[in-house]
Amino acid sequence: MELEDAKRRIEQHSALHAFISISDETGDGPIVAVKDLVDVKGIVTTAGGIILPMTPAADDAPVVQRLRRHGCVVVGKTNLHEFAYGVTSVNPHYGAVLNPHDPSRVAGGSSGGSAVAVAAGMCDWAIGSDTGGSIRIPSGLCGIVGFKPAVGSIDTTAVVPLSRSLDTLGPMAPDVATAAQAFAMMTGEDVAPMPGSRPRFGVPASWVHDLDEQTSRAWALVSRGIPEIQFVDHGPLFRDGLTILMVEATVYHRLWMAEQPDKYGADVLTLLRRGLEILAVDYEQARAARPGLQAAARAAMSDIDALILPTTAIVAPPVTAGIEAREPLARYTRPFNLTGQPVVSLPAPVKGLPVGIQVVGHTNAGALSAAMWLEREWRSPAA
Repeated sequence: MELEDAKRRIEQHSALHAFISISDETGDGPIVAVKDLVDVKGIVTTAGGIILPMTPAADDAPVVQRLRRHGCVVVGKTNLHEFAYGVTSVNPHYGAVLNPHDPSRVAGGSSGGSAVAVAAGMCDWAIGSDTGGSIRIPSGLCGIVGFKPAVGSIDTTAVVPLSRSLDTLGPMAPDVATAAQAFAMMTGEDVAPMPGSRPRFGVPASWVHDLDEQTSRAWALVSRGIPEIQFVDHGPLFRDGLTILMVEATVYHRLWMAEQPDKYGADVLTLLRRGLEILAVDYEQARAARPGLQAAARAAMSDIDALILPTTAIVAPPVTAGIEAREPLARYTRPFNLTGQPVVSLPAPVKGLPVGIQVVGHTNAGALSAAMWLEREWRSPAA
């Protein structure tokens, strides 16, 4: 993609509110959009809010420094759910990020701007962050590929945190191969290979339920013939992950909450205040349970290469959707932030509004390879 073409498309699709700022960089390398949590030299980092100093970053975050070595050009900073604390990217300060497949619907969050930038052809690929599903949810709703690597794979220095122990950076791209190449640039890891034979897939028993009609049809298509396996119970993974996230988010924001509550959107301020109600003993209990749950998740996958399950339980809801959308959008993503496992979301081979399918692997390369295999199978004439 040429830089001027990217900027032209950004202007043409400005009503989708995908970007907060556009850079003045030049170059002919890969065109990358960066979620506005990540420092890019010379550009203000807002984190989707209006509290941080409106001073341009003095240096690139380490992840951006790595991209510079590959000649990448940052086209701009993408819009997001305020402070990455939400699943819709309806932002009261910079406009609601709208779904390019139906602008009356949300793009998903919190990396909504990055997803839209990719889906609408405003960049070659984008950086997102994922703490409870924030790469995978908008990727699923916008019909692109999003990769949440294993926790700790990418340096999060100079990235505004949501939950320091759960936050992960990752690429969002039009296809799995581009996501794998982007991940390699972000980390220095080798590009994941296409597997030579069909991976062994499994579905977590008793996990998938209460899908909306479009998601249910897509799930029936892609899961046909794949066996169920006994996996860790969904409840503790979801509950403990949410407890850790909410407490750590509130700790980071506690002074601003007290001194400048009027500068937060109502939904984010409500969630931050809920974090104050969580007992320290419950937070410590969730943290203490995490290693055991992680080990149990790894052990449950010992006989398969990857899990598959829906990214979200519903397709993109209307922009007017309220708090009721949080659980069905994060139901199947949040557990894997607690386990720390690498997960790819890729679009199911269906028409209409996009439906995302998650591929959960043992390793970063394994998750990407299994997703490549599915993508190829779904794109073949016989699929």
